[in-house]
Amino acid sequence: MNFYQTKFAEKLEEALKAVLPIIGLVLLLSFTIAPIPPSILLLFLFGAVLLVIGMMFFTLGAELAMTPMGEKVGTKMARSMKLQVVLFLCFLLGCLITVSEPDLQVLAEQVPSIPNHILILAVAFGVGFFLMVAMMRMLFSRSLPSLLIVCYILVFILAFFVPKDFLAVAFDSGGVTTGPMTVPFIMSMGVGFAAVRSDKHAEDDSFGLVALCSIGPILAVLLLGLLYHPGDAVYIPSELPVLQDSVELWQHFARGFPEYMGEIMVSLLPIALFFAAFQILSLRLKKKTLLKIIIGIAYTYIGLVLFLTGVNVGFMPAGNHLGQTIAALPYRWILIPIGMIIGYFIVKAEPAVYVLMEQVEEITSGAISGRSMGVSLSLGVSVSVGLAITRVLTGVSIFWFILPGYVIAICLSFWVPKIFTAIAFDSGGVASGPMTATFLLPFAMGACQAVGGNIVRDAFGVVAMVAMTPLIAVQIQGAVYQFRSRKQEMAEPETISVSYLDILADDDIIEL
Repeated sequence: MNFYQTKFAEKLEEALKAVLPIIGLVLLLSFTIAPIPPSILLLFLFGAVLLVIGMMFFTLGAELAMTPMGEKVGTKMARSMKLQVVLFLCFLLGCLITVSEPDLQVLAEQVPSIPNHILILAVAFGVGFFLMVAMMRMLFSRSLPSLLIVCYILVFILAFFVPKDFLAVAFDSGGVTTGPMTVPFIMSMGVGFAAVRSDKHAEDDSFGLVALCSIGPILAVLLLGLLYHPGDAVYIPSELPVLQDSVELWQHFARGFPEYMGEIMVSLLPIALFFAAFQILSLRLKKKTLLKIIIGIAYTYIGLVLFLTGVNVGFMPAGNHLGQTIAALPYRWILIPIGMIIGYFIVKAEPAVYVLMEQVEEITSGAISGRSMGVSLSLGVSVSVGLAITRVLTGVSIFWFILPGYVIAICLSFWVPKIFTAIAFDSGGVASGPMTATFLLPFAMGACQAVGGNIVRDAFGVVAMVAMTPLIAVQIQGAVYQFRSRKQEMAEPETISVSYLDILADDDIIEL
């Protein structure tokens, strides 16, 4: 019991540190340049309470269940199964997880000219196929940068032939399918697969699964855009709520709870059943370990229900209203710095980001600290939101930002240690989570409405931008590490002990 009390206190502190800056910033704006109606402000504050409690439960649940489950399943698959069986299971898991992802339903509604079931199946096959590719890369120790170059060349060739109004939605699809439920499980599966290998680059290759799985949806949606020749993708913004009293406030959240309880149940079920099958057939974990995982799954479920209800019901109206109000000011350019500040802090509230930071710190034995990873992600997302708001105000095509961004990211991959490249491309999918979709996207949509822009062409693409800039920011962090380690090596040539950063410089990761 003391263990859980200590963990709850630790996770609550993390959640408060992540969410309080956003609450403070929204309150500051509401009392100065962007007045918020009492209804929306109350929804936001109530949603923030749910978000803090939800993050606390989710991060503890991921630590107790999702990460150990993924590692044990990955290790068992790699050690005791034939390659054909491993690939089939990876494809099946990728499809099942993707079909049950709630955000994919939202994406399907944005593209009316393509039948929903066709789009969902195409994206699911894309994720399943690239999960197979990622596992083969890991098992046979193939270079991640070369794979990424081939895939993104194909992506951008297809993008040239897709209608402009469809482009931003296609690039956003890569972010919406890597949700907080699937990222911890898939990432930890990679760690389990890499643990089977005994070569010096095994830990380098333990990351990169999310990076490749994010490409599948983009390619699938672009291909559908060519086959169906969709016209204008449409999006009808929902009306902002007006509450009369506290009873209506509760009713808004009470309507949201059953919806998200059902969605998260459907999302969690494939992972739980997949793990249960492994437990019965081959894992046979001890009762104490199994009970800990079951408790962790329950915490994950409770946490995500509270989190998603809070952000969807409470944060979405606040983001939309703030965007509209600030964009209507005579000095609308102030949207850009305000968006950058919001982006810096909001990525800290993404539930899967904490899972990534802890996993990176554990795999690298502390050489890449979670704190430095967090700063890199925050800076990257800050820049991406600034660029996204610039698009909203100017109407510049997303192509002018995405193409140079990925070219820079792939070029950097040849100059920095391998593990930083893999972590960077994983972090893009992790950073573009539910907080981006429920606060930053409505913020951009509200601003776009106020300036009279095309919502689908100019406001959509925020998710894609948020997924892109961490690739550059984290690799720059890797270049700094490499420079410092070489400088230290030159300054202390007679030192016998080898630091972890020296090892990083040679692309070798060992567990100290």
